[in-house]
Amino acid sequence: MYTVVQSPDPEKNLRRMVAAIRESLPDAPTQTAALANASAFMMAYLQRLNWAGFYVMTEGRLTVGPFQGMPACTEIAIGAGVCGAAAAQKATVLVEDVHTFPGHIACDSASASELVVPIFVRDVLWGVIDLDSPDLGRFTALEARYFEELAALLGAWLEGHHA
Repeated sequence: MYTVVQSPDPEKNLRRMVAAIRESLPDAPTQTAALANASAFMMAYLQRLNWAGFYVMTEGRLTVGPFQGMPACTEIAIGAGVCGAAAAQKATVLVEDVHTFPGHIACDSASASELVVPIFVRDVLWGVIDLDSPDLGRFTALEARYFEELAALLGAWLEGHHA
């Protein structure tokens, strides 16, 4: 149904990933289905990841949502770790070396760098996109920009699907 074609150009892969997720959303009957495919597309289009997925706001904390990778922490307090920091700040957090990040939560000990981008629905924090890599300095400002675009796309879709 979906074909993933990677390019040696990282920006082209980011554009293709966002396009693939955008194209898959109308076919998704539920939020879980949409986010599960989105995490699969993230893992398929980006190299050197060991975790790609979502944490969703539930009763004042982040709970694990659809993802690709090793088993994850099931709950994260707002302000704790990189995901919790992004949720508290309501801003993208890019960490080149998670071992130097105060309060980092090591769900997967192989993770060395992380990118977390908040998702908003009607200006309310809905959750976060979380990407982990075993490589130090793996994530770039360009990737952060594309994931902010993806977060806006998902936020708009979620709004229409009673998030």
